[in-house]
Amino acid sequence: MTRSALIVAHGQPSDPAPAEADMAAMSRAVAEHLPGWQVRATTLAAPGALKAALDSLDRPVVFPFFMADGWFIRTLLPKRLSEAGHGGLQVLTPFGLLPETKALAVRSARAALAEHGWPGADTALILAAHGSGRSPYPAEAALAIEAAIAAETGFAAIRTGFIEEEPDLADVAREAGSRALCLPLFVARWGHVVGDIPKALSAAGFHGHLLDPIGTHADVPALIANAIQTA
Repeated sequence: MTRSALIVAHGQPSDPAPAEADMAAMSRAVAEHLPGWQVRATTLAAPGALKAALDSLDRPVVFPFFMADGWFIRTLLPKRLSEAGHGGLQVLTPFGLLPETKALAVRSARAALAEHGWPGADTALILAAHGSGRSPYPAEAALAIEAAIAAETGFAAIRTGFIEEEPDLADVAREAGSRALCLPLFVARWGHVVGDIPKALSAAGFHGHLLDPIGTHADVPALIANAIQTA
């Protein structure tokens, strides 16, 4: 029997098509690491996309391509699966909570230091995260990644700032210095990453380097495939 998996992200409610295209590319990349599996990927934002993807698969395991397990994972995703006629599916640990994702964040930070030739002791690392005004879980997930990086590296300072709660990203990025890196803890280059984060850094007078969001790292498809296969 062919095994199947569905990767689900939030997407962009105001402009769902580009995110759907990105997720289709992600499904192909993950499938390369899962021979014999059917792999699909979609977003919650595109009307009808979740049901269409589910209907094309035979009781897939569901991988949430989210940075935390807050309201979207605990409440909305099970509700949407049930409404699509596919309740009771196995939902895996979200991307941002995997130990492998914390290790990826450490590698990304170290690689950025090496690329710029900066010693960690002279460099500040700003982590840009979503946060939530209603739930503690997104901040907890981001701070767990901060703790993992702090335990494995020697940055002069590591600060986490949020888009939707305090401390605000602009506040933590202010006076970070010219030797500073900003790593977005987001799964894709969508709305917040292309709009809110650059805006906040500009307001802070940030003169460092903005890195690619962690979910776009080249190692992510293999990481997702491993999480699916070992579930």
